[in-house]
Amino acid sequence: MTPEEKALLQARHRQEEAEARNRKKERDARTHRLVQEGAILESIVPHIKEMDLDS
Repeated sequence: MTPEEKALLQARHRQEEAEARNRKKERDARTHRLVQEGAILESIVPHIKEMDLDS
């Protein structure tokens, strides 16, 4: 493997790692938002905790 190929491979790996970190941040932000919205909903409609998905 030439030094140029190695450098290219390393750069691609760093790019993939950065993209994976960004996807995780987006998932974490979405999860946080959904938990907050669920808490707000439960505070407005307390009996919703006892409801199942079919209701």
